[in-house]
Amino acid sequence: MRAALVRLRRGTGLPVAFGGLTAGVERAAGQVRIAELSGASTGALRGLGIVAGNGLGGKALSLARACAVTDYQGSRHISHEYDAAVAAEGLHSVLAVPVVVRRRVRGVLYAALRTARPLGDRALDAAMAAARDVEQALVVRDEVQSLLAVTRAPATGDIGAWEEVREAHGALRALAPKLVDPGLRGELLAVCGKLAVAAEPVRPAEAPVTLTPREVDVLACVAAGATNAGAGERLGLRPETVKGYLRSAMRKLGTHTRGEAVVAARRAGILP
Repeated sequence: MRAALVRLRRGTGLPVAFGGLTAGVERAAGQVRIAELSGASTGALRGLGIVAGNGLGGKALSLARACAVTDYQGSRHISHEYDAAVAAEGLHSVLAVPVVVRRRVRGVLYAALRTARPLGDRALDAAMAAARDVEQALVVRDEVQSLLAVTRAPATGDIGAWEEVREAHGALRALAPKLVDPGLRGELLAVCGKLAVAAEPVRPAEAPVTLTPREVDVLACVAAGATNAGAGERLGLRPETVKGYLRSAMRKLGTHTRGEAVVAARRAGILP
């Protein structure tokens, strides 16, 4: 959200941007809480709970489309529950764009001027592009959380359950580079590491093998049955690049085939 607001201000040329997402019980109540501000001179907007139907953002929430006003306090097209906060920040022209994921509104982005003048198509296009960035990030985050739920380690003897975990592990490795949030990315990779050693702990007598993150990503795709082209599509790499990572991993693992490399990586605690 923070990065999207910075891009929004840069793309629109508007001095103030702010926004928030639905969360927890607020999601069911159709409420967005303003959590991020960019370019604001006061904290008046921070923490506002925007209810569907109320104010400009609430209108965007309820209609699931972009809405704008030239003079916020004087507009007859919105209700005025948030006038005090908007006035404290000195805003007049305001644009609100909903963040919609799988037909559900998950947040609102705002861009605003401290003067009363119409906001043109350039501002609208930039605001919608910023909202799409947030939407895509939320799709990835939702998928990560769903996969993490699958990866709660089953009993070691449950082969079928471990196959599900291995598939989820490969999907998580492929998603990690797409995550903007470094904290979530680090947490995801830490879970991947725990899954790898939980399935088959490293044997003390064996020398440790160190693979690069991309070599592990490629091996995870290979373990799931992907071809070089399939792994490349999943990881955003060319098939030739995938082949290079695979050759390097096989050399480090002392193996000669893709299947042997997967087995060796599991024995070394690199893959689950």
